[in-house]
Amino acid sequence: MRTLLVLVATAMLSLAANSAPAQATPTYPVDYNFFAGIGPELLNPGGALPGSNDTRCVPSPEHPNPVVLLHGTGGGAQTNWGVYVPLLANEGYCVFSLTYGAYDLPWPISAIGGMAPIEKSAAEISAFVDMVLGATGASKVDFVAHSQGNIAGNYYIKRLGGGAKVDKFVGIAPPWLGTNAFGAGDIAAFSRVLGVGSAMDALTGSLCNACAQMFTGSPFMTSLNADGVYDPRVTYTNIASALDELVVPYTSGTVPGPNATSIVVSDGCSQDLSEHLAIAGSPRAAGFALNALDPDHPRPVACEFVPPFTG
Repeated sequence: MRTLLVLVATAMLSLAANSAPAQATPTYPVDYNFFAGIGPELLNPGGALPGSNDTRCVPSPEHPNPVVLLHGTGGGAQTNWGVYVPLLANEGYCVFSLTYGAYDLPWPISAIGGMAPIEKSAAEISAFVDMVLGATGASKVDFVAHSQGNIAGNYYIKRLGGGAKVDKFVGIAPPWLGTNAFGAGDIAAFSRVLGVGSAMDALTGSLCNACAQMFTGSPFMTSLNADGVYDPRVTYTNIASALDELVVPYTSGTVPGPNATSIVVSDGCSQDLSEHLAIAGSPRAAGFALNALDPDHPRPVACEFVPPFTG
């Protein structure tokens, strides 16, 4: 009798286990605000946003490439990506982000990335990509980059062998030809004509070494683009804002190319007032980014009001 009861109980437990709903994939809230990652950084200094940097993540057949997020000047792994980490994780991507080019100082200074020379930052990106590929078993990654992250990512692709490891590159506010914001490029060029270019570069690079490198016509940008802006092995999608106050002119980020598609978020949607910061928090820009990462399954991109600075 006891044996019979054990068998019945075992059968009932097995039936309950088989009929129980499968554990749902975590869903992360998405706050379309460029500053959405600042709170998590304050609560978890130097950490990772929920849904990112999980080395146990196995890429799905639908999304075989892990997505590596490359922040802009002054950004970081959490502070720049409060929108994109949860958005991409909810879509089933393996998402990874790093803080590159930061000073080797205690937090919060260590959370401010993009300060080092771009060559050094690109080397850090190279090591991070190798870690991601090794952990996930993927053969390539996709990049989503904001501002300086585009230049650092492209230097890695073109000069450090990354062209064989990157499939798609989604550039948000990319300064492919450098920037003349506030006339900085013109001033730097004039200083070089006067023979004081080194002093000018030293002055502007005293806190941010990468900033002077990204001025229009700088020796760094001239050298990087000597063989063209784009690497032919990578598919680029540029998402730009006509209101960008830091990439000047904004067309620096919409350079034509056979393997490049450019989108201006306000085209067909005058309600999107994204500028340099808000474009990384804009739901419209995010919709274009998702379509660029998964072009075989495009979805409509809505037009809605997007305020400047926050998104």
